[in-house]
Amino acid sequence: MKLAVVAVAALLLAAGWPGSFCDTQAGCCFPDTGKPAAEFGIHGLWPNYAKCRPAAGAVADDDDGVVEMVVDGGAAVERHHRRRQKCWPEYCDDGNKLRPWEIKDLVAELDANWPTLSCKGGKSFEFWSYEWKKHGTCSGMGQHGYFAAALELKKRHDLAAVLAGAGIVPSDDESYSLGSIRDAIAAATGAVPNLECNRDAAGETQLFQVYQCVDRSGKKLVDCQLPMQGKCRDKVKLPTF
Repeated sequence: MKLAVVAVAALLLAAGWPGSFCDTQAGCCFPDTGKPAAEFGIHGLWPNYAKCRPAAGAVADDDDGVVEMVVDGGAAVERHHRRRQKCWPEYCDDGNKLRPWEIKDLVAELDANWPTLSCKGGKSFEFWSYEWKKHGTCSGMGQHGYFAAALELKKRHDLAAVLAGAGIVPSDDESYSLGSIRDAIAAATGAVPNLECNRDAAGETQLFQVYQCVDRSGKKLVDCQLPMQGKCRDKVKLPTF
């Protein structure tokens, strides 16, 4: 099958903290394989366009996570939620559906490292299929290669252990500076990440996802260039799970 070709400059490995996913008004549901480990689980591996930058004079709004972006060098300026900005291609080949046999040797690893916590129904394979259809088809990789690349990237650095080494451990009481979280990850991985936060059921800010930028090969971590810390404050929580 011919793979879609897009002007991808980098990939974004999104990894979420399960405690922050579950500690919201919506709550969470565990997959059939049971409660996942207390570690950052893969959300997706997302290709990014070669040209995407904040619009001139744009100011990030950390309260609603909106910023003006100029996408792919175009003249038009649009407003997007930063996590959903059109700085990446989507659905590059709707007919290229994920085939179970392509990743059968990866299923055990995917169950452990890429679980779904959504209560909307569906099994983990449906979540993987969605991520493949929306993002993987734009990556230039085959199905097996795409999921294997995400797993390999996650294996390199245990983000929970990295943070723990800097004294940042899950707690329902403590808050940590956003800068200390970013600095700890950058020091351990050699690349500056982007961070995203959400709100718990009481409205307090908590670290939700870490985004690590990867070069086009899907192998080397690089500094994230675009400012992205949606809904984060200077101090955030890392709830227990």
